[in-house]
Amino acid sequence: MEFEVIAHIRSDFKEKFGIPRQSGLVPDTVGRIVFEEAYRSMDALRGIEGFSHLWLIWVFSANRRVPWSPTVRPPRLGGNRRIGVFATRSPYRPNPIGLSCVRLKGIEETKEGPVLVVGGADLMDGTPILDIKPYLPYADSIKEAAGGFTDEDERKLLSVSFPEELKRKVDPEKTDALEGLLSQDPRPSYQKDENRVYGVSFSKQNIKFRVKGDELTVIEVEDE
Repeated sequence: MEFEVIAHIRSDFKEKFGIPRQSGLVPDTVGRIVFEEAYRSMDALRGIEGFSHLWLIWVFSANRRVPWSPTVRPPRLGGNRRIGVFATRSPYRPNPIGLSCVRLKGIEETKEGPVLVVGGADLMDGTPILDIKPYLPYADSIKEAAGGFTDEDERKLLSVSFPEELKRKVDPEKTDALEGLLSQDPRPSYQKDENRVYGVSFSKQNIKFRVKGDELTVIEVEDE
């Protein structure tokens, strides 16, 4: 089987650390899907504006290659409990394929052809996309669905303390997305050192922070 890359995404996530763990968790993030030249056709997008959400099928292109394992250690379980790989969304799979649901915010006509503007994507900048399909509410939304081991632990959002003098260094159009990202707690679940300084690369800036209890405090914003 051979697959063609049809597009790449441009996003504010320049590295894997800090990317939301699932699509839709930070709806204020904005990405742009730029098609490869062979697929820059408005005809291929005819009717897509009628859908509010889309499925993206993409490739974990930044993963280091490792032999596949039948079990993985999900960070959500603290990294100390093994679960079958097919019962997780781990990026380390026999085939490194990702699936994300994003909101369609608009279509831009550019010199690179039509560009889809999407919200809530969990893709690193430059991620190759294999296919795009519409989200169908009547078929894709299952109210009685069970969440497996993810139902065992209710994730709590962190409160974000962002000093105004530091917030002014961030593009105002990206502030809500950044605060939403930080509130999700970018740290690995097993790291709880309150003195440790972490850094998230977001939109050409390095956001440094500490976490104490349920509060995350931004301590520096540096241009990269």
